[in-house]
Amino acid sequence: MTERTESAVRLVILLAIGAMAGAAAFTHVHDLSVAHGQPNWIGWANAVAVELMTIYLGLELRARRRAGRPVGLVGSLLVAFALLSLAAQVAEAHPSVWGWVVAAVPSLAFLALVKVVLSNAPATPPAVEPNQPDGYRYDEPAGATEVEPVRPTVPASPVVPAVLPPRAVQPNRPHVVGIIR
Repeated sequence: MTERTESAVRLVILLAIGAMAGAAAFTHVHDLSVAHGQPNWIGWANAVAVELMTIYLGLELRARRRAGRPVGLVGSLLVAFALLSLAAQVAEAHPSVWGWVVAAVPSLAFLALVKVVLSNAPATPPAVEPNQPDGYRYDEPAGATEVEPVRPTVPASPVVPAVLPPRAVQPNRPHVVGIIR
């Protein structure tokens, strides 16, 4: 199997799992919202918000790690939205251990798929190759040379500013009663 064929097969599998797991997760969140008094369209809005927020937060977490920025809040929100999705799956399940496990599979598969896809690409930019032009490279300066210490200089005499007599300044605006100049 060639690399191109393998990539195509992986893409088809990824899309199939993503579509089925996403559809099941969206449906469970929607159904739970509607069962608890939300109109149909708000049920779908809740499903979109919960499921797509999980994907977005995964992307944001990855971007922040790459940039060296803090990830605490984004990581906490990712866990919270993943738990919301999982809770909707389990709440719609048959009240048994197997019912809960089977109901959790779409949400867990969707999260695993997102994690695998997001961790697939390199998190750090590639190093500069040696045959790149010098404009793209920064070379550390050679070892520091001996620097002679700076000796303080003593001023010859203090400088006294010349004092000029005050001169009369004519106002350049008309006088208005009630305004302080």
